[in-house]
Amino acid sequence: MITLLQSMAAVLALNWLTSPLAIVVEFSIVIGLVMIVLFGYTSDQKAIGIAKDQLKAHLLAVRLFQDQIHVVMGSYGRILRGTGRYLKLAFMPLLYVIIPITFLIVQLDRYLGTTGIPANAPFLLTVHVSNADILSDVSLELPPEVTMTAPPVHASAANEIIWRLAASKDGTYDVKLTASGQTVSKSLHVSPELVRVSPVRLRGQFWERVFSSTESALPDNSPVDSIAIDYPERNIDLAGYEINWIWLFFILSMIAGFIFKELLGIKV
Repeated sequence: MITLLQSMAAVLALNWLTSPLAIVVEFSIVIGLVMIVLFGYTSDQKAIGIAKDQLKAHLLAVRLFQDQIHVVMGSYGRILRGTGRYLKLAFMPLLYVIIPITFLIVQLDRYLGTTGIPANAPFLLTVHVSNADILSDVSLELPPEVTMTAPPVHASAANEIIWRLAASKDGTYDVKLTASGQTVSKSLHVSPELVRVSPVRLRGQFWERVFSSTESALPDNSPVDSIAIDYPERNIDLAGYEINWIWLFFILSMIAGFIFKELLGIKV
């Protein structure tokens, strides 16, 4: 009986540790620590400490000498100059922190930003082509587990074709598309599990692909500009409230950062 309870507790603990909420909490704590340590190593801690002490002194002067206008105005001027010095000292260290963390967030958003398509749930596949004249020449090839639930809609003004589809069971599939004799494909994830999702596949547009796609670029000579699937957006359930994981991450990582700042004695 005790062994059974221990096994159940271990399974529940493992399920929680791999849940989206736990992953966000764990990631936020780690990133909060990394941000503070990286800022401490890349910044002039002594100069930042002096700049902050000077700002505190000038702010105190404003409060102590409120009835002496020339002292107050002089303190305000020194506060502005001191703020500029502080921002100059903090600018490069903040860049060293923000740039790598931005790319980490982009990668994690592939898992936490959207969910896989639920089995038997309808979803839309949208294809954007370079020329409206070839819309009638576009055809779709589906795996046996994926079916079309409605006729395609041709939006000539937007150079788009929209299909409504549904998948009968969980899995990862390739949806193939033929246009002007060229065949391209788009990955489709049907799963309730945490999976790496690519909402769109693009032709060219390097930076947009970096931030919105995990798939290789469509061929440069392809008439297809993009293939997109409307994956459901994922929200984290927190005490009965749903919140986007990025907002939760920013809140928790800032809290973790301030805690580690005090523990490590790093000036920010």
